[in-house]
Parts: sequence; structure tokens; C-alpha cells
Amino acid sequence: MQVKALDGQQGTVRSIMTTTQAPLERPIVTEELLRRLDVNGPRYTSYPTADRFVDAFGPDDYRQALDQRAEGAGVIGGASPLSIYVHIPFCESLCYYCACNKVITKHHERAAEYLDALEKEIDLHTARLGVGQAVSQLHFGGGSPTFLSDAELSRVMGALRRAFRIAPGAETSIEVDPRTVNHERLAHLASLGFNRLSFGVQDFDPAVQQAVHRVQSREMVASLMESARALGFESTNVDLIYGLPRQTPESLRRTVREVAELRPERIALYSYAHLPQRFKPQRRIDAAALPPAGDKVRMLSEAIAGFVGHGYQYIGMDHFALPGDALAAAKRQGRLHRNFQGYSTQPDCDLIGLGVSSIGRVGATYSQNAKTLAEYYDAVNRGAFPVVRGLALTREDLLRRAVIMAIMCQGRLEFESIELAHLIDFRRHFAAELEQLRSLEASGLVEIEPSAIQVTALGWYFIRSVAMVFDKYLQADRTRERFSRII
Repeated sequence: MQVKALDGQQGTVRSIMTTTQAPLERPIVTEELLRRLDVNGPRYTSYPTADRFVDAFGPDDYRQALDQRAEGAGVIGGASPLSIYVHIPFCESLCYYCACNKVITKHHERAAEYLDALEKEIDLHTARLGVGQAVSQLHFGGGSPTFLSDAELSRVMGALRRAFRIAPGAETSIEVDPRTVNHERLAHLASLGFNRLSFGVQDFDPAVQQAVHRVQSREMVASLMESARALGFESTNVDLIYGLPRQTPESLRRTVREVAELRPERIALYSYAHLPQRFKPQRRIDAAALPPAGDKVRMLSEAIAGFVGHGYQYIGMDHFALPGDALAAAKRQGRLHRNFQGYSTQPDCDLIGLGVSSIGRVGATYSQNAKTLAEYYDAVNRGAFPVVRGLALTREDLLRRAVIMAIMCQGRLEFESIELAHLIDFRRHFAAELEQLRSLEASGLVEIEPSAIQVTALGWYFIRSVAMVFDKYLQADRTRERFSRII
């Protein structure tokens, strides 16, 4: 595959080889194309997206979905392994850019009540599913999971291991605030079975760090990366954000170089979405200090060029990986998947979301827990699942989910596979969408073949735009301000 990287704001192009595919003949990234396609749109960690969840879906619906899974475990082949997400909402300090569900506190004793509730929620699940369900993927997110003490992390992992069976070779990851750990704490995480770490870095520039209230040195992160390697962690990820206040193309270029020199196996580069009307912490950001749109486009383009130039493979959207990492291998081999944590090597499977605001997927349903601690505690203390909204997917939802995920993960959609799985005539069912794709084809983003849609190298750069064509809800509702911008 070949990505065309925009040089500055003049619209000149450099070719970047990212896979073993032959180079694309010349799709040109122009300012006009970037302006036209830089619209608000979903990230498609699910379809339908979470904004489509409804309050009518509640604890009874979720319990029924769990029971159906439990019944399926008795058939030939049994139930597939689970993925588990554990949300730890606490943080010691507020990062102004953050849009996550969090509780800012320096009172670490508050964690005890939360862990009590987590254990009750785990028990609610084993009461429906039984003990010992296999788990192939486990992720701790937040907030800051490393807000918990070593003893508290041991307590959570102990509860999970008593309830579930962590399969050999399972991907077990945790988000780490570099300011809250040292070599000894990382060693403890390794002893608990975590094999992947994700460091929240965002930017190494001191002025940017001060503007977003998250100060941590490059030396601190470098030391932790060295410790992670010495301790045998299989993979480390670094999260970065472009479009932050006081950030410039030049400052981000330095951060890209410094991160690439640290050689994390994976890098996630997210676009900052300034939505102060929705996320109160962002009201502390000086909007006048945000980079202009042209600079933001340049930052993304140069960051892609920089990471690829340092030997990383462009996975898609905001993910990069070293060629030897499992994520890069999955991309090359067509085994890439996407879930609520982003791109993944794990096959589609049921996801149990534990903790306040967590999202789960069981069978043909999505569910989300209560977003406040008070509501969450009240539910589990009553012996009820803390689910407050969700969605039961229709046949049309399942069909379009398959289409969108094929585009997002494989970059190629074979009509016959969709037709056989969903008993439709693809061209007839999606006639309007195929017609809408013509403009993207004219822009060099896709190639519409007689029996397939192929995303081009340039199309990966705008993969969300391609997927959005098949989003029934988005096409019917043109109000997209609730989503982040593509660039």
C-alpha cells in the first residue's frame, strides 16, 4: 500500500510504502480533498455507534443476552472466548483534553468501595454464565487504572481469575499513566499476568503539556519503556494526540521523532476533538491556542510520514505498529478486527464491560453501564446489572455492521461473502450507497469492481469517509456535531 503524505500546505505529495503491495499509481492529496472530507463522523468501534443506544434497553435485556450465551455454551463447539474490559475511573489530576468518564480525586481510599462493587458485578455475571468462561482478551482502562495500589490491582485480578479462565496466550493489557508507576510497579503488573502496556504520553513538548495540565518528561517515559522490555512485556503502546493547544507542526515533528526513537511496538495517534459544550474539562483550554485547521492537517500528514519513515506500518486511521508486531501481521494477513478499544488482533467475540460507564457486547446486543458512581453502586448493591441503556441489533444492523467492519479492517468488501451470510443481493440492496461511492471513487479513495469494493492506499487515509457511506443512521440524520472530525 502507498500513502500520499501532504507536504506542508501546498498540496505536494510524497510516496510512502507501508506494505508489500505494489504502489498506487497516483492519487493526489489536495487541499480541496482534505477540506471536503474533513467532516464529523464516527470512529466505528461499533456499529451502530454508541450514540444510537436507547434507554429502553435495560438490565432485563442484558440478562437475557447472557442467558442466551450460556445456553449456546452447551452446543457443539461451545461459546467463543470472552473479551473483558474493566473501567477504573479514578485519576489524581485532571487532564484538560480528556473526554473519558473519570473521577478526579487524591483520596485513594475511595477505590475500596469501587472494588467492592466490581466484585459484586463480576458475581452477577458468573451467576448467569457460570464460573470458568474462557477469556482471550482483558483490558483495564480509565481514568487511570494505575491509580489503584499494587494490592488493589492484585485484588481485582484475583476476582477475575476466580470467576473466569484467562486462556493461555491471552492478550492482557492495561493503560498506564507514566506519572503513577516505576520499575517496581511495572514488575508487579507483569507478575499479575499483564503482557501489554499502553502509556498515555499525548505530547513531549513542555508548553503543550502545561497547556493541557499533564506534565511528564521524555526521560520518565524512556525509563519506563526500558523497564517494560527488561521485564518481558510483549508489546508497549504509546498514545499521542495532535491538535492540542500550543502544538505546532514543528513541535509535533519533534515528538514523533522522539517517540519513534523509543521504539514502542504500537503507536496510537488521535485527533483532539475540542467539544467544551460536551466535556467540561475542555473549557479550561484556551481555544485561541488551538492550532488552525491547516496546521492540524499538516501535523497528521507529517506524523504519518514520520512514523512510516521510522519503520512503522500504517494500520489505519490512527494506529501504527512495527512490522514484527501482531497487529501489523494481522493487517498483512487480513485478520484485523475492530472493537471498542480500536484495532485488534482478536476475532469478533462477546465483550463483558465491567465498571462504571463500561460498554459491552453480547450476542446481537450492545449495553452500557451507569455513568455515575452513585447509579452504579445503587444497582449492584441491589443485585441488579448496572445497565442503563443499550441496543438489540436488527438484521439490517448486523448486515451493515459486517459491511462497515470489512471496510474498516480489511479495506476490501467482497459482495458474495455478504450475500451468502445475509441472503441479499448486494448491488440491489446497496444501490444508493454504491452510487454515493462514485464520488469517492473519482477522488481515488475506492475502486468499485464488478463484485467487490477495494479501498485504495489513499482511501485508508480517509477510511472513515468510506465506511460512513454505509451508515444508515448517519445518512438519515445529518446532524453529526456529536462526533469528532475525521482530520
